[in-house]
Amino acid sequence: MQLIDGKATAAAIKAEIAEEVKQIVSAGGKQPHLAAVLVGHDGGSETYVKNKVLACEACGFKSTLIRYEDDVTEDELLACVDRLNNDGDVDGFIIQLPLPEHIDEQRIIEAIDYRKDVDGFHPVNVGRMAIGLPCFISATPLGILTLLNRYNIGTSGKKCVILGRSNIVGKPMAQLMMQKQYGDATVTVCHSRSKTLKEECRAADIIIAAIGRPGFVTADMVKEGAVVVDVGTTRVPDASRKSGFRLSGDVKFDEVAPKCSFITPVPGGVGPMTICSLMKNTLEASRRHTI
Repeated sequence: MQLIDGKATAAAIKAEIAEEVKQIVSAGGKQPHLAAVLVGHDGGSETYVKNKVLACEACGFKSTLIRYEDDVTEDELLACVDRLNNDGDVDGFIIQLPLPEHIDEQRIIEAIDYRKDVDGFHPVNVGRMAIGLPCFISATPLGILTLLNRYNIGTSGKKCVILGRSNIVGKPMAQLMMQKQYGDATVTVCHSRSKTLKEECRAADIIIAAIGRPGFVTADMVKEGAVVVDVGTTRVPDASRKSGFRLSGDVKFDEVAPKCSFITPVPGGVGPMTICSLMKNTLEASRRHTI
């Protein structure tokens, strides 16, 4: 069993990006600029955005954080999106989700200029991804593809089972894994209503778990030598931790790991690659911006 170290891989990629940015700036080019909009004070979102700001520093990017309280109106947020769309210095920006219930998330996403949509959530980017055209791929699926590639894990012709059908991970991951230029795999998507879920998993060469249920994937669901990618990051109460919680993946790591050829841990697996992928998309947006 080999551990897929997302933390070390992300650090290496950020160092590569920083070197490229250094060369761009020294040649008189523009420093990439990522903006983030944060609404309210959700603990998970606060941490995530803080890590994005730190990643920008590590990559040599300029970063801007725009904050609003929970009571921000939809019109105010749309006006902010419009300003960022028209700001020539901002290469890409993200609206941190989830948003308060009184705001239509999809309306906000669709208002973003797809050329600055480094989260890859705009319908134009989603559609282009689905048919294999150049686009911004959403950060978590791109991070998973990068890990598979960096660890030389073969996917062509393999049976890949994806657990979960979310717009953020499950659906785009399935699209990418079946495309010839990315996964070139035979893909099955399972979810909470799938009647043959365990049987599908037992036949899989690669399992990508993004179902949002701590410890859902057990040893009896995994065949010997399988590759397991755990996308789950659920906060589980833990009185022994200072924070009062620990992060739990969708996979029962201790019992599943011995059967795997490769497996990602939680934390330290897919999570660091998500932010790293956002940096890759921002660099690409900056390149396009200067063309």
